[in-house]
Amino acid sequence: MEENKTYSRRSFLKVTSISGGGMMIGFSWMTNLLPNAALAIENSAKDWVKLTGFIEISPLNEIKLYCPNPEIGTNVTTSLPMLIAEELDIDWEKVIVEQGDYDTPRFKNQFTGGSMAISMAWIPLRTAGATARQMIMQAAANQWNVSMKEVTTSKGVVYHSATSRSLSYGVLATPASLLPIPENVPIKQNTDFSLIGTHQKNVVGTKIVTGKPLYTLDYQHEGTLIAMAIHPPAFGMQLKSFNGSDALKMPGIKDVFDIKVYKDGYIKNALDTRNFNHLIVVVGKTTWEVMNARKKVKAVWEPIKESKETVGTWGGTKEELTPAGLESTEGHLKKMLEMQQKQGEILRRDGNPEKAFEQAHHVVERTYTAPFLAHNPLEPISCFSHITDEKAFFVAPIQIPEFMKQSIVANLEVPAEKIEIKLARIGGGFGRRLYGHYLIEAGLISKKMKAPVKLIYTREDEMTAGLYRPSYMVTYKAAFDSNNTITAIHIKGGGIPEGAIHENRFPAGAFDNYLAEGWEIPSNINVAAFRAPGSNFIASAEQSFLDELAEKQGKDPIDFRIELLQRAKEKPVGKSNDYDAARYIGVLEKVREKSDWQKLKSSNKKYGVAAYFCHQSYVAHVVELSLGENAPIIEKVTTAIDCGVVVNLEGAKNMVEGAIVDGIGNSLFGALTLKDGKPEQQNFDQYRIIRHNEAPKAIDVHFIKNNINPTGLGEPPFPPVMAALANALYKATGKRFYNQPFQNDLNS
Repeated sequence: MEENKTYSRRSFLKVTSISGGGMMIGFSWMTNLLPNAALAIENSAKDWVKLTGFIEISPLNEIKLYCPNPEIGTNVTTSLPMLIAEELDIDWEKVIVEQGDYDTPRFKNQFTGGSMAISMAWIPLRTAGATARQMIMQAAANQWNVSMKEVTTSKGVVYHSATSRSLSYGVLATPASLLPIPENVPIKQNTDFSLIGTHQKNVVGTKIVTGKPLYTLDYQHEGTLIAMAIHPPAFGMQLKSFNGSDALKMPGIKDVFDIKVYKDGYIKNALDTRNFNHLIVVVGKTTWEVMNARKKVKAVWEPIKESKETVGTWGGTKEELTPAGLESTEGHLKKMLEMQQKQGEILRRDGNPEKAFEQAHHVVERTYTAPFLAHNPLEPISCFSHITDEKAFFVAPIQIPEFMKQSIVANLEVPAEKIEIKLARIGGGFGRRLYGHYLIEAGLISKKMKAPVKLIYTREDEMTAGLYRPSYMVTYKAAFDSNNTITAIHIKGGGIPEGAIHENRFPAGAFDNYLAEGWEIPSNINVAAFRAPGSNFIASAEQSFLDELAEKQGKDPIDFRIELLQRAKEKPVGKSNDYDAARYIGVLEKVREKSDWQKLKSSNKKYGVAAYFCHQSYVAHVVELSLGENAPIIEKVTTAIDCGVVVNLEGAKNMVEGAIVDGIGNSLFGALTLKDGKPEQQNFDQYRIIRHNEAPKAIDVHFIKNNINPTGLGEPPFPPVMAALANALYKATGKRFYNQPFQNDLNS
């Protein structure tokens, strides 16, 4: 058994008797229960109803496990309760799983993002389950007057084999809740799991396919009004004035007014977006009536002025510049090329790369670019809000409810203790739902109307007033000596408005002479985290460049990568390398085996390989394809991934498959372009995404089996598949692909 000495009862656990008997055990997400909240033991269920993470056991042996985290499609609603169930020792087939709602008073951290849900919950949730089990066992031992060492559990029942006695958890729940809470409860070794590591179906899958009300748009409340906003037609513009009189004459329309989302002087936190702050709002009875009335509003827009504001970061603040002007994709490319000719900020220097390039026999230099990308989740933005004197109530698809508290308190003037957020299932996000400005918008509208309001974005609203993946450019250079040996690597690049250089990742550590430079260009275009932020571009560039270097040296692409990683493993350069070379090598060896790499090399098939490390996990892909008339036909993708212990193999495989399809689609087709500040794509008839018949015909996923605690999974498979595709396209066409989306060069 593995004893957990990190989490005391004060940091994660609270036990109480449920009205009418039973037991409820709650645990703190990230052990951040506020003072005096953890040990309150009362014979009332009222406190516990509000907890977002807890175990509930009824006298009838009904067991509910509540998922504390918002569900964004990563299947945390299944995998997180599995952690509790593993240690609680209950029958998974009989467990009831429900989505918990946000609990402001007790929890400081409650979010889904950054591929951290499982790793953050790994110890706290398992400890909660193990503690509950031990208390139930002690209650049974007390009742039978035997030592607890003599009792065992199985599927929600306690046994005393010496006397052939047994009692269900439900019978023991109430007496167990009255016992002292044990400390330092042992949890299982990673090798002893019976539920973790198995294939389990999505616990709400049936509800999804049968149309049960899980999403914000499903939420019903008597008297709810529909609201839609009108935002500026271009980035770099703002509202000057408007006339809503014609709209007010339309059927069903209740009001037309303007709002400022964030108050003047408000210091936004790291996940408050710099979205259009001054909006026109149309409120009415039905969606159709409001959509029609919006067209009747006459608005006058004016250019913004350059401004600076203090914004929050992760652990501090910074001054952020918003430049004036109407930006365009063509101008962005020109500015990035200009920055590439200048000295960048030195991010890392090993050895003497400048001298190595001066003395080089020849140099290979390649530049890679990628455009803005729209998140385009299947579910556009929506939010229900009802602001009253009693509370500020929201139903929202939000990944980070805790981060919204600051914004709600400051901009809606609502006390923190009066905030209640019901966590709706999120219909996709890819980073978009980390930014909750729409809660503030809906709250302001509800407050103004003194009524419940459902704010709805159309697809055009989502795409043209959205938050985008930054646009990037990076140049890779390699110096070769007369023996065709690589003597130095130089990476320089940046983005609008953020760069994507990860200076301490591979191939840093594998070369004696290494230089990384970065730069950024301020912009008034809204950007946001996009699945595997930064990594999703730089992995494609890096792994495409390494493939070309392998060819220049006449080496097998996998052998070349392993050779470099072996050097980084045995004799690493520098002390800041943030990857484990052995695990990196492991996924490359696994994908070589499972893709039947040697057979591929001797065949006429077109294939490419790539591997990347991010979110503490390692992924390698081999893509096989053929060329169709309008796009490549992806025949097969073989994947090896090392993300430590896999909790739910079914959900994990689904996540990898989704990331592969998403990565191929974005790198082939994805592009959000601008002209005079206006997005040129407004809906899916203009913004190309991957179609069903373009998805890979087969995806073969293999997880590295080890006992390492879980690391990231939702994001790591996404970045390297773009490069594997680019490298396969080279095999098929004979030309390298440097600019995303690749389809542009395929059609040229």
